[in-house]
Amino acid sequence: MLPGVGVFGTGSTARMLVPLLRGEGFEVRALWGRSEEEARSLAQELGIPFHTSQSDDVLLHPDVDLVCIYISPPLTRQIAVKALGIGKNVVCEKAATAVDAFKMVTAARYYPQLLSIVGNALRFLPAFVAMRQLLAEGYVGELQVCDARVYGPSLLDQSYGWTCEELMGGGGLHTVGSTLVDLLSHLMGARAIRVHGLLRTFVRQNGAIRGIRRVTSDDFCFFQMLMGGSGSGPGTGSGVCCTVTLNFNMPGAFVHEVMVVGSAGRLIARGTELYGQRNGGNGEELLLGDSKGTGQEVKDVPLPHLRGLGSMVKALKDAFQAQEERRSWARGPVAMASTFEDGLYVQTVVEAVKRSSRSGEWESVEVMTQEPDPNQNLCEALQRNKN
Repeated sequence: MLPGVGVFGTGSTARMLVPLLRGEGFEVRALWGRSEEEARSLAQELGIPFHTSQSDDVLLHPDVDLVCIYISPPLTRQIAVKALGIGKNVVCEKAATAVDAFKMVTAARYYPQLLSIVGNALRFLPAFVAMRQLLAEGYVGELQVCDARVYGPSLLDQSYGWTCEELMGGGGLHTVGSTLVDLLSHLMGARAIRVHGLLRTFVRQNGAIRGIRRVTSDDFCFFQMLMGGSGSGPGTGSGVCCTVTLNFNMPGAFVHEVMVVGSAGRLIARGTELYGQRNGGNGEELLLGDSKGTGQEVKDVPLPHLRGLGSMVKALKDAFQAQEERRSWARGPVAMASTFEDGLYVQTVVEAVKRSSRSGEWESVEVMTQEPDPNQNLCEALQRNKN
């Protein structure tokens, strides 16, 4: 039995998520927006029966058993933790800080019977599912180097908001880089042990954001990750170097490429298609095309994320469909999903890259095991402003 869904958010991802959920048979029962006007406008457009600007109205809705949270990062932790405490299954976006991510992990561990996943849809994109399988089968031999690059237009909203503020989770590193950190770790079955990064903000003001307002979030980012501790995944992990380049000052076609190189060949995912070439081969071959055609990116939702989101919703349907209770789910179909623990690791890497950009040195990735002093973030922010 498929659960009723409550959606938090009125942005582009939430706008695309609702028809995808309905296409798989889910009933979207409620919608939350930052303001009553935002919620009413999108609810009327998408035909959602209930809308509100009060989070508890969605969480306590009797017909909502699955909560999808696609809102600004500073609000994610609060709603996700409360939803789990009420007994609702949760799919959400990343948190704003490692401390918030740790609190989400604590809640998920306390309610292990509830679904709690981070909605990194790239893991579900067929091209990356096939890439991981081929890596496990030894297509590239021993992994040596991974390289990811994403180029596109500005990530800033039309008006001043959280996307402009680094401390609120804005910027290319947090918004897009975090999904690549998660994806590369998932593909290789290894985690970063040290990172080195460089962040820049080239556009600090524009036609809509000016005066006393200044953008602090990055629009260019380059970082390296040295992977180690291969765990149980398909890659050898040890000694693999990953490089990621993000540039959101490039109008025109969106570029999304992930390449893995090994001792026997290479695999490269360009957009939604997968290519491969073995050493000594005659050339690159198409291993997996996009059966839906190349298509066009929906505004603010790149095609790889859109295709991955659709595949993730299908996996959610499979997880819930065979269950008699609306809140019961099977782990198998969503086994590849990013857990809250994965979300904490990713946020730890993101913050280590930020430290590296300030220090100019390699920084260790050490995932927290207990909640730090609540004044720590304030002290770090004050010290950063002083410098």
